[in-house]
Amino acid sequence: MKIQFIGAAKTVTGSMHLIECNDKKFLLDCGLYQGKRKEAFELNRSFEHFDPSEIDFLILSHAHIDHSGNIPTLVKHGFEGNIYCTFATRDLASVMLRDSAHIQEKDVEWVNKKRSKQKKNLFEPLYTLDDVRKAMKHFVGINYHHVVEVAPGIRISFVDAGHILGSAVTHIKINENGNVYYLGFSGDLGRPNLPILKDPEKIPDVDFLICESTYGARVHETPKNSEPKLAEVIKRAVQKKGKIIIPAFSVGRTQELVFALNNIFNDKVAPRIPVYVDSPLSVNATEVFKVHPECFDNDTAEYLISNKDPFGFNQLIYITDVEDSKALNSLEEPHIIISSSGMCEAGRILHHLRNNIEDPKNIILMVGYAAQHTLGRRIIEKDPIVKIFGEEHALNAEVVVMESFSAHADANELVDYCNQFDKSRMQKIFLVHGEEDQQTEFRKKLLEKNFRSVEIPEPGDIFEI
Repeated sequence: MKIQFIGAAKTVTGSMHLIECNDKKFLLDCGLYQGKRKEAFELNRSFEHFDPSEIDFLILSHAHIDHSGNIPTLVKHGFEGNIYCTFATRDLASVMLRDSAHIQEKDVEWVNKKRSKQKKNLFEPLYTLDDVRKAMKHFVGINYHHVVEVAPGIRISFVDAGHILGSAVTHIKINENGNVYYLGFSGDLGRPNLPILKDPEKIPDVDFLICESTYGARVHETPKNSEPKLAEVIKRAVQKKGKIIIPAFSVGRTQELVFALNNIFNDKVAPRIPVYVDSPLSVNATEVFKVHPECFDNDTAEYLISNKDPFGFNQLIYITDVEDSKALNSLEEPHIIISSSGMCEAGRILHHLRNNIEDPKNIILMVGYAAQHTLGRRIIEKDPIVKIFGEEHALNAEVVVMESFSAHADANELVDYCNQFDKSRMQKIFLVHGEEDQQTEFRKKLLEKNFRSVEIPEPGDIFEI
């Protein structure tokens, strides 16, 4: 068996790992690389380590674009196999990949207007809506805890990763030449005790584990502090007569925020102000949430039984129309705008930031991870000047960072998850989906827990087992 680490090696984006065994080749995830525009443009268009037509099947951990977003390109370049994931991931991927295609087409259309005037060659979008429709024909849904033989000698099963709706930790049993290997793939791990979703579940013991390390060196605030801190931000915005702009991932984070705001306003711990969810993707994703109660924790399931809707409440408005989105700019009274993307690299959030970032009355609330070289990271680091649509803007708005809303396990939670495994059996842990400083510290913590071998693969590294 060979494992090659192609994407999300010493970075948190573009998740993609190639496994070769039993004369089969399969991928764990096929995500979009997000970062420097030129680098991302080139990396996402080519598969330099393999021929997509030679990949027999793909296992998808969850629907976030940095894990699923390059599947249409894979299919476009000749992939014809099945894509195995949970049913909720399949439904979310359908929504998210269509949204991604729309963004690809619109971005290229905007760039080509400039290039046409400069008499330069025009670009083509990475993929189109038609490519997404073709890709979705390859998706095969599997329930949690069901064992499925995906190829001779290769069986997989999923347990709940607790990260976003449908996210899964994958357990893979490989019987190769009389040898049996058990391989685990964490995808992205969630946090225990978060609202809405179930806590992360452990897969059976494995010989090798590919584990995410996004926050391998950082500890989040407890989720219990999320609502009180959010309430304080609302009170401050009302006092300042300002707006709260929240860049948030459309799947997971937006629904958690809406759920928290619902509780805050119902409990009257902060003044009720209008809330606008300005993202067609968030609207569609929230509808997917409503048809997958099997992913909810007990509290949310009981909440739904009483005919309450945790994702819609008085004074919350979902925005889909472009003109309605533009009209938000003229609102004067305090309000909240939740819009994608969380890293501030695309989508309507860019327009809201451009219109509000220079006003010190306003608050930009950052509630999720932002990769290096993204606008979101620059805002988190409070760069005094940031570029939006190529133009410089002074960052005068107050910036509040709340990691308690993070859907990623922190350093202690990652160690606790790994510590459940039988160390005498675990031969090696591979750390992926993390920046090098986070991985180095996480590796140290795991070795202190007496794990035998912990590797931090370089992009393109191959390990033979």
